[in-house]
Amino acid sequence: MSSIRIVVVDDSPLSVALISDMLEQNDFEVVGSAGNLEEVKEVVAETKPDLVTMDMTMPGTDGLECTRAVHAIDPSIKVIVVSSMMDDEIVSQAKRNKILGYVQKPVDEDELITLIKRIMLAEELFVALEQEYFEVFKDALRDGMNRMTKTLLTYEREYICEGEFAPEDIAIIVGIIGKFPGKMLLSLSKPSANVLVATILKREPKDGDEVNNTLAEFANIISGNACSILNRKNRAYGLRVAPPSVLSGENMLVNALNFPTHTAVSKAVFGEMLLNVGFKRSDDDAWT
Repeated sequence: MSSIRIVVVDDSPLSVALISDMLEQNDFEVVGSAGNLEEVKEVVAETKPDLVTMDMTMPGTDGLECTRAVHAIDPSIKVIVVSSMMDDEIVSQAKRNKILGYVQKPVDEDELITLIKRIMLAEELFVALEQEYFEVFKDALRDGMNRMTKTLLTYEREYICEGEFAPEDIAIIVGIIGKFPGKMLLSLSKPSANVLVATILKREPKDGDEVNNTLAEFANIISGNACSILNRKNRAYGLRVAPPSVLSGENMLVNALNFPTHTAVSKAVFGEMLLNVGFKRSDDDAWT
């Protein structure tokens, strides 16, 4: 991708200089700056930037009015707020005005650069995630099994799932939050679940609740470790896991998602386990 062209909007010359230096040191191209509404209109119309960093408070105007002026010139220009002011009402107004993210002053360079990359390099980010996430989750499950049960796990077959499918007796679902939302599902039979839990606990489980709670924590650890590895590969993913849900019953069906998922069937001493993982493309919004 060619250099990302950015306009810095702020009425403080110091802030303009600091933000511009951060951007240029990270290979972005600062093509102009503005400190009031008229300057915003002029410099944006002249330079047609890819992205604008927007202060919220300026003489005679505010960041929301300036953002509307930017989008009146070209609605495809991305806008993020860089301001000392940040509260729930400002964030709500910013979202309504199609501002895609927020960095609070004093500006942390890593936070600013990560936010811009998440917005501007979304497709490149997703392609990178798509190429590596499944192997990372498979490795995390294999490693977690070894560390928590001292047993080995091998993968026997893999396939892509684009429709609904029927898991085994028990399914543990973990939602994944971040630039690209996703989910991880582990599925196994009740006999296999009981043996797995007994191996983890080094004793027989007390009841069904303890089985479910142990499986939930097991899935939480696997998904959390996998997301941490992916985040270390690229901070812009910003992946976090939601609390797991444990479902059980006969003839369960998992509804088809609006994005394909990868499935691997593994075998261990306790039996088979199904790992299903997928992520979806998102829009440019980086508030998550």
